[in-house]
Amino acid sequence: MKVTDEIIVDVEKLSNLGFGIAKHDGLVVFVESACPGDKLKVKITKLNKNWANAQITEIIEKSPNRVAPPCAMQNVCGGCQLQFIDYDYQLKLKKEIIEDAIKTIGNLEIEVKDPVASPQNLHYRHKVQYPIAQTKVSRRILAGYYKPKSHEIINIKHCPIQPEICDRIIDFIRNTAFDYGISGFDEKKHGGDLRHVVLRISKATDKVLVTLVVNSTRTFDKLQDFAQNIYDNFKEVSGVCVNFNPKKTNVIMGDNTELFVGKDFIKERILDKTFRIGPKTFFQINPESAENIFAFVKNYIKDNFEAPMVLDAYAGVTSFGISVSDICRKVVSVEESKEAVDLAAETIELNEIKNVELHNMDTQKFFEKELATKKRKFDVIILDPPRKGCSENCLENAIKLCKGKIIYVSCNPATLARDLKFLSEKGATVEFIQPFDMFCHTYHIESVAIINIV
Repeated sequence: MKVTDEIIVDVEKLSNLGFGIAKHDGLVVFVESACPGDKLKVKITKLNKNWANAQITEIIEKSPNRVAPPCAMQNVCGGCQLQFIDYDYQLKLKKEIIEDAIKTIGNLEIEVKDPVASPQNLHYRHKVQYPIAQTKVSRRILAGYYKPKSHEIINIKHCPIQPEICDRIIDFIRNTAFDYGISGFDEKKHGGDLRHVVLRISKATDKVLVTLVVNSTRTFDKLQDFAQNIYDNFKEVSGVCVNFNPKKTNVIMGDNTELFVGKDFIKERILDKTFRIGPKTFFQINPESAENIFAFVKNYIKDNFEAPMVLDAYAGVTSFGISVSDICRKVVSVEESKEAVDLAAETIELNEIKNVELHNMDTQKFFEKELATKKRKFDVIILDPPRKGCSENCLENAIKLCKGKIIYVSCNPATLARDLKFLSEKGATVEFIQPFDMFCHTYHIESVAIINIV
């Protein structure tokens, strides 16, 4: 077999990156945009000793779970990999992804419960980050998502997974930037003005915070007028901020953000608490699914502890800690982002909460300091790390600090499996894993693991 050869395959399952998995003469074949149950003619695009990548050239027999995607751009946009698969079946596949990771990476047998569906699987995404570019000939502004495996921007006029107001604001920016002499970013030459537009949308109030990310260290002519015009044209916009990012990097936002007009935050309501969310605040993109997760964690703690001492680590704006504070004796929160901690302090004051202790520190350094000085023991430790998971030192110290249960919230089944394996080797036992669908129509899945510390 060689690259460009065409073969016929039956797709058996889905990989953790959303590719269909088939086998052909002992070779594992990863197929883009394939659904388990499909019989396909595919063209080999990459060939290795034990595996190959392939693209569909013909659907010979369609899986009963293959559906028409709700977005006309699904085939070219890299935002939603699984829109062509029935939503209920997506949940089944995501459960299998977690089970495979736990078994193959963690070498563990753990009960994985059925995923909790998102209350909405369209219009659910309340954080939007559009890269901006400009056409060479017409100088037209482009705004959208990247084509898969490229930095070519697909100009998105309508995206069904985000609130409709986002389409209108982005289209306004796309059509009026030129009037203010604001150009789109040229990634290759590192030229142009507008690099990204970031929108944060409140489910509770329908207000939108707009952040313009510019290729500059300071403001420039007409940028203030442009921001004011966006604010004036949309009653939904609570404020317009400008983030300055002149660096040659793929990181979307720079260090410096300034408010140009309105307010530099939106308010979101989760359970019975009100949260302030700023331009760079980490907060779940799907507020209704997030509420399901917070409610699950709160109810589990309430059912298993009476007035517990809780540590909320990698806390962001302390969303977990604040959500559970009224059933706890005390919540200790640790987060390294100063902006997030400042917003958490405002949220605590706004909700008149008296039993949350905030620490602006790296989680691992805080754990070490806590063990060396106060030597407190926590009934529950909530770990909500980034996709890379936790370091072994962090996990080991979490065990030392905990006298009850660790609740591990993960958006990456692979690092979750790795970390659960380490905790199990240190004597902890995993009670179960409860998945929640936060990122509908993608291969991503959020999981909450309940871990008993002996």
